[in-house]
Amino acid sequence: MDNTSTIPALDKQQILAAYKYRHATKVFDSSRRISEEDFGFILETGRLSPSSFGFEPWKFVVVQNPGVRQKLLPYAWGAQKQLPTASHFLLILARQPRDMAAGSDYIQGMMREVQKLPPEIAEGKSRVYDGFLKSDFELEGNERAMFEWGVRQTYLPLGNMMTAAALIGIDSCPIEGFDKQKIEQVLADEGIMDPEHFGIACMAAFGYRAGEPRAKTRQTAAQVVEWV
Repeated sequence: MDNTSTIPALDKQQILAAYKYRHATKVFDSSRRISEEDFGFILETGRLSPSSFGFEPWKFVVVQNPGVRQKLLPYAWGAQKQLPTASHFLLILARQPRDMAAGSDYIQGMMREVQKLPPEIAEGKSRVYDGFLKSDFELEGNERAMFEWGVRQTYLPLGNMMTAAALIGIDSCPIEGFDKQKIEQVLADEGIMDPEHFGIACMAAFGYRAGEPRAKTRQTAAQVVEWV
């Protein structure tokens, strides 16, 4: 029997414990570093994350250069403590609308070179995707909405990476507190990001907590779940 598509059962309580353990870490212990193996594992869970039509409209940039972190700091008000102390600091970029159009080189290349679709299947998928952009979500022609649609998808790998980190005892913090235009200018000036193809979606810091957080607060299941 072929068992390549099965995985061993995981302990549900251990998984929930990781979710309860995870919190938005504000200050990291700068003396502790995540191993190359562990951060590679975290990145791999991001790479394997799902996306709409499987088009992966993202790029992960790991900023370890202290000089670059310092240049980002004035424009990242939500990362004032994390940028200087995190073991690893991640920027998630989202594809610009020009790359996400049905006929773009990027989309056609994804279907041909990554998804390995036969020409007739790729042509049909292009038509469906084009209809989705024009009619279902009415994204085509609205550049900001189109970009934000890509940004929303980046939160799938972001969540998976933070959960994966928590499962192996590594802390994290998702960050939206930054000046988008100025951060993008720094990245462009440093040759890190081509603004013709990418924009900044979000940031995330990873490392080990410097102190214990306050107790986690959440609404009850009855407040957030409705069965119909």
